[in-house]
Amino acid sequence: MKYQVEKSSDFMEWFKKQNRKTKAIVEARLDRIENDGHFGVTNRFDGLVELKWASGMRVYTFIHDQTVVVALYGGNKNGQDKDIKKAKKIREDFFIRQTRSLDE
Repeated sequence: MKYQVEKSSDFMEWFKKQNRKTKAIVEARLDRIENDGHFGVTNRFDGLVELKWASGMRVYTFIHDQTVVVALYGGNKNGQDKDIKKAKKIREDFFIRQTRSLDE
């Protein structure tokens, strides 16, 4: 299954701060998800899909309607607890916005 990857503004803010090599690695992974449906090494919990790299880098996503992967936020293993809390909040806000747009 192929996916459409959307990137949150919080993710883009984090992404812009990364060096060129990190950006290339993350983009390649998101491209594989979008083109091949291959997520690589992950951990799934609490509605999130954590993309993992051996370097300790993490990108938090979730799947919506089986066709869209929303990249929420990134970080590394050292700041994992804080990053997970932020990703969960961004995901919650996404669903609130979705509900509001359906009500309008």
